[in-house]
Amino acid sequence: MNILDYETVDLNEEKKALVIIDQTLLPNETKIIELTEAQEIWDAIYLLQVRGAPAIGVAAGFGMYILADKIDDDKSFDEFYMEFVEKKDFLNSSRPTAVNLSWALNRMDNLVKLNSDKSIAEIKELLKKESIKIKEEDIAMCKSIGEYGLSLVKPGDGLLTHCNAGQLATSKYGTATAPMYLGHERGYNFKIFCDETRPLLQGARLTSYELSSAGLDVTLQCDNMVSSLMKEGKINAVFVGCDRVAANGDAANKIGTSGVAIIAKHYGVPFYVCAPSSTIDMNIKTGDDIVIEQRKPEEVTSMWYEKPMAPEGVKVYNPAFDVTDNSLITAIVTEKGIVRAPFDEGFKELFSK
Repeated sequence: MNILDYETVDLNEEKKALVIIDQTLLPNETKIIELTEAQEIWDAIYLLQVRGAPAIGVAAGFGMYILADKIDDDKSFDEFYMEFVEKKDFLNSSRPTAVNLSWALNRMDNLVKLNSDKSIAEIKELLKKESIKIKEEDIAMCKSIGEYGLSLVKPGDGLLTHCNAGQLATSKYGTATAPMYLGHERGYNFKIFCDETRPLLQGARLTSYELSSAGLDVTLQCDNMVSSLMKEGKINAVFVGCDRVAANGDAANKIGTSGVAIIAKHYGVPFYVCAPSSTIDMNIKTGDDIVIEQRKPEEVTSMWYEKPMAPEGVKVYNPAFDVTDNSLITAIVTEKGIVRAPFDEGFKELFSK
């Protein structure tokens, strides 16, 4: 089996467990883990054992069903709901930037509130069905993004991506990689370039791994080699994912993305953000309102090395994400269509469909 034969996120209904690939061990070890407790699920999201905005949303849906199922059926609705919200708020604290986490949790919460007249057992069954539906919708969403994204490129193009917005970040196809997978199925013969994506190396460990496993033509390079590639004319388009999009089109994605966008603008290379509509947060006006998670310094100083590669005690700046200004984005590709500037107007039209 290769990595694409495994489900990124799944539900074991018999064991009442959230099943994920432990992505912190890839590509050297493929380990499937089963999570049943709130702390385990919180840790898996925080420690990036499951990561990527869509996959986190799917995991949150399954996680809430599993945790809700543990609540006693004999409790009143108010008692059940109080415990449900406590577990929901706990999971929501694991990653502040990816809006899909709170989106999925709120979706499960709304389902509970709309069915307050039903028995606890009936509510639990509805939660299970809703969590499965979230995953099914994610697969359909990714394929649709892929179709729209594919319309923006032509056979033989060189495509650059940053971080991992692939199948390992979703239920299937990925977002930024969906046009690549669909193009590969149709003989487009793309030349794919993956940024290494420091400091956690998701491009090296995950994107280059999954795309090469699928038989695509993949080249890995360090993050600081993008300008050289573009100057040589090897990149025809950039596709990246994102964790949150503001109402004006500013997009938060893995650290380093905004630098790629600036370089792409300089060389006239189209820069496309692939975003499920659930990632668009119309409640925040600009990217300045997006909370950026700060990660542990060890990820920079020692995590990947036999010995520390920085002086002990040195201060470390380690934000998990940066925000790409909407002026640098050629278009935002959603499952509902392609949105171009002015993005606020485009989003309103998108959501009115």
